[in-house]
Amino acid sequence: QVQLVESGGGLVQPGGSLRLSCAASGITLPYYAMGWFRQAPGKEREGVSCITNGSSKTYYADSVKGRFTISRDNAKNTVYLQMNSLKPEDTGVYYCAADYVIGSCTVRVDNQDHWGQGTQVTVSA
Repeated sequence: QVQLVESGGGLVQPGGSLRLSCAASGITLPYYAMGWFRQAPGKEREGVSCITNGSSKTYYADSVKGRFTISRDNAKNTVYLQMNSLKPEDTGVYYCAADYVIGSCTVRVDNQDHWGQGTQVTVSA
């Protein structure tokens, strides 16, 4: 049974930082590209960042470029999203997802094979 479990969300003031983690089980992580997505109330789920199975390539949405950093530790079956300089518009439920592909990654929602349950991030003064 595949499980992706996100953690690390919470309430933070504008300009603050959070580190999200996604612990994977039931899959062989080195065969999967991993991505982070978010969904704000009343909006569609959007891709934030992704990383290839071997960490050779990463992608960031323009809205988070320079502020967020994605990384992974395949030995620990865990993917991370370091979020700095947070803004109120970063508020939403953050999901990690796994895409069974080697050598590339995408933040297309429809391409993802497995999803976590999400963790809430709220940026507010």
